[in-house]
Amino acid sequence: MTTNMSAVLDVRAVRLHEVAADRESAIHRCADVLEEIGAVHPSYREAMLDREWAMSTYVGEGVAIPHGLDMSRDLVRRDSLAVLRFPGGVEWEGGRVTVCVAIAARGDGHVALLSALGRILLDPARAEALRAAGDPAAIVAMLEMDET
Repeated sequence: MTTNMSAVLDVRAVRLHEVAADRESAIHRCADVLEEIGAVHPSYREAMLDREWAMSTYVGEGVAIPHGLDMSRDLVRRDSLAVLRFPGGVEWEGGRVTVCVAIAARGDGHVALLSALGRILLDPARAEALRAAGDPAAIVAMLEMDET
């Protein structure tokens, strides 16, 4: 499946120098960014936290993928992703997260991007490049280039 990358991951939703004391604070920052770009209703933040408490969104390789519950889809205005990097790291259910890829989805517009993210995370060198990228456009390009 392919998707129009610019419709799902706006360069304005890539933040490289975030700080959070804990995973709850990191999820709040993710929700803030999704709200700032107009992707979600403010209530989506609670759905993201509810999802995290139901099951951790940590996926390994320093990455978490916070998102809402299926029943929160009506709080999503448009399918969007936000990529936030926490250079200092955030303790997250036994792991240390440096990159959060937050999802807001009504449909399946994010699936191809998540597949690309999975392929990147399976390659240690590419996973490190994602964690170290110094420019928001470089992160968008890295995911767009990998998308199939």
